[in-house]
Amino acid sequence: MAAAAANSSLAFLLVGYHSCVNAQRSFCLSLSLPVSRIFSASATFRGNRRLLAAQSFGGGITARPSSEFVRNHTGGAGSSEDVKLKSLRELFSHPGIGIDAYIIPSQDAHQSEFIAECFMRRAYITGFDGSAGTAVVTKDKAALWTDGRYFLQAEKQLGHDWILMRSGNIGVPLIAEWLNEVLSPGCRIGVDPFLFSHNATEELKESLSEKNHELVFLYDKNLVDEIWQDSRPMPPIKPIRVHDIKYAGVDLSSKLSTLVSELVEANCTAVVISMLDEIAWLLNLRGSDVPHSPVFYSYLIVTTTGATLFVDNAKVTEEVMLHLTKAGVKLRPYEAILSEIESLANQGAKVWLDPSSVNAAIVSILSSAWDRQLSKSTNKLVGNIGQETIRAIATQKNQQVHSNGGRTLFKISPVSLPKALKNAAEIQGMRNAHLRDAAALTEFWAWLEDEILMNKDLTEVQVSDKLLEYRRKQDGFIDTSFETISGYGANGAVIHYRPTQDSCMVVDDKSLFLLDSGGQYVDGTTDITRTVHFGEPTSRQKECFTRVLQGHIALDQAIFPEQTPGFVLDVFARSSLWKIGLDYRHGTGHGVGAALNVHEGPQSISFRYGNMTALQRGMIVSNEPGYYEDHCFGIRIENLLHIKEENVPNNFGGVRYLGFERLTFVPIQSKLIDCSLLSSVEIAWYNKYHSEIWEKVSPLVEGPARGWLWRNTRPLSHLPQ
Repeated sequence: MAAAAANSSLAFLLVGYHSCVNAQRSFCLSLSLPVSRIFSASATFRGNRRLLAAQSFGGGITARPSSEFVRNHTGGAGSSEDVKLKSLRELFSHPGIGIDAYIIPSQDAHQSEFIAECFMRRAYITGFDGSAGTAVVTKDKAALWTDGRYFLQAEKQLGHDWILMRSGNIGVPLIAEWLNEVLSPGCRIGVDPFLFSHNATEELKESLSEKNHELVFLYDKNLVDEIWQDSRPMPPIKPIRVHDIKYAGVDLSSKLSTLVSELVEANCTAVVISMLDEIAWLLNLRGSDVPHSPVFYSYLIVTTTGATLFVDNAKVTEEVMLHLTKAGVKLRPYEAILSEIESLANQGAKVWLDPSSVNAAIVSILSSAWDRQLSKSTNKLVGNIGQETIRAIATQKNQQVHSNGGRTLFKISPVSLPKALKNAAEIQGMRNAHLRDAAALTEFWAWLEDEILMNKDLTEVQVSDKLLEYRRKQDGFIDTSFETISGYGANGAVIHYRPTQDSCMVVDDKSLFLLDSGGQYVDGTTDITRTVHFGEPTSRQKECFTRVLQGHIALDQAIFPEQTPGFVLDVFARSSLWKIGLDYRHGTGHGVGAALNVHEGPQSISFRYGNMTALQRGMIVSNEPGYYEDHCFGIRIENLLHIKEENVPNNFGGVRYLGFERLTFVPIQSKLIDCSLLSSVEIAWYNKYHSEIWEKVSPLVEGPARGWLWRNTRPLSHLPQ
């Protein structure tokens, strides 16, 4: 998939896509975990729950409640005419474009899950602002693909001109299948190659070729940006900070040395790293360019002789400069990445690329540079060689197009797994952060219960903002790790529900209340969900809650041989629900970063069995089964778990066995439990867990919060049956 752009076009591309200096277009460049394939079912990650808290600068750390943010509605069922779609379609026939359809993904140029507001193109054009989804616009149709977490949300937000494609449902076509069906053969389908991974474009090209369609890389401009123009938010320019060695555990020089050793072993001379959390982890740096994720927009190239960080120099403080200089890391402007890619090809470097995360533009430009190198070599020889040699060179050139003559190694990033395998300092930081987070949640739940009992009118937004206040009081708190899901009653059934001031409900004692939240601390990242009822739950609610709890306990207690992929464990969390014909439409567990992204790969626990990554010691995963009764209520129970080695009496096959250490210590409401459904083992688990909560968290709280914690950690056997 070599790019056809000439050198002058590349220069323009860099200015238009990477420099963020064009004031008129206000363009800026932007995981998976991370990346869902654009034409297959979306990966299961809790999505981009937009801006809730703001970031740390200089000497102070501040966070703002969601009530301070004004949300601009960009579509919806009430729209009489979709002006944006009309404007977008008008661009299809412009000179240099000439397309019949355009695909708009959710990602930025780094395949991030959470993205800066200036990259929320799919949300802007569709009006649907859930984190996962892909929009496709033809000359007469517009469709949005999203997964089961967002069906209800998309139904509310999409205008009448949009078709909702419920990914994963029977009979719903994949994107390429739909395009092959609605377009006449031989059409041109445009994409911004910076917003798609290499793998995604290769698979899309193959699928579209069935109807002789052409996938067109539009380097010069992103069509949504052409419409957005001056109303587009400005790019982030927040300062970067050093992540202290006491939290990082391993210094920057040692990490780089290990990476260089891997390059040598793989017979490579360079690796291009584009995932923002991988760059932050490797360099022991953190930023605040992206809501909820302590990362900064950049690229990193590491060679066997050095490392270069491509970043806006305005973000680099003196402390960060000293930190990088001591480790021999050079700085270049962010927009210089493509010229450096060409330079690597000119130098004959063998480059390691992760095809699942590196964007298609980088791969295409590298391929083009290699082709030019080969053409120069061929032209020098023509006229002075025989026909056999010419045929040999032609054969080599054909190979070059597909494999760059062995000059590119397509393989998972060498940073992905080391980042997921937490060292002792990172694990301890996560433990410490979770205990402070538990103290904040204890104070919050004690406050909320009292307010409800006094019949105070509290909206879902007010509840969410109050939780933020309690977290902000904790040492080392920086930001939320995602936008809080505060869903009462029927809103709890919207898996990624986000309350807004103008549409949220009042929380009272008549139905279930689901609260999914997390914090970014200087030493760790948290993610926890609890479901409660402040009145009298129905027998149906209690049965559903208890079966979700049984799945949670079953996974928590699982012991499994090393090299077991996460999908093998997913059935533990679902089996109790399956017994009465219930289920849920999201994965059971995702990886979590240490003071980094709340969702990280490569590990997961999911019914999607394509991820063969083994669960390994040092990884952190969530345990979050649930059940959602549409238009009625939602239930989810979530803790974070650290994977550790288990001491078992046997080691069949000579392998080690693994299990889980709980990191989350917040009570699970007992009034929602139907004890008649629990086994003695499950009751013992509940009682032991709550005894540990009291032991660990009670020294951190006092007054009413301590009283609340005491009441909510009593063993089940002491409750009236």
